[in-house]
Amino acid sequence: QVQLVESGGGLVQAGGSLRLSCAASGITFSIYNMGWYRQAPGNQRELVAAITSGGTTNYVDSVKGRFTISRDTAENTVYLQMNSLKPEDTAVYYCNVQRMRVVGPRVQYWGQGTQVTVSS
Repeated sequence: QVQLVESGGGLVQAGGSLRLSCAASGITFSIYNMGWYRQAPGNQRELVAAITSGGTTNYVDSVKGRFTISRDTAENTVYLQMNSLKPEDTAVYYCNVQRMRVVGPRVQYWGQGTQVTVSS
């Protein structure tokens, strides 16, 4: 059974930092691409940061230079370090893992979400 357990969300003042963690079990962690998405009330879920199985990273423009995604294969954990937080970063953050298949749709799993609230 696949489980993604997120932690690290909370309330922080603008300019502050948080680190989100997502511990995965039930999958071969090293072959999966990992990502963090967020969804604010009334908005669509958006990809914030992603890291491939090979370690290549990508970020949405609004967080470049402030957020860093990383993965620890030994711990089966993906992290999102968030610095210089802004009120517009307020959202529920979701961990996502996925891999492509030769035949058929990609395989993906979602975490339960963790709330990040940035006060002005």
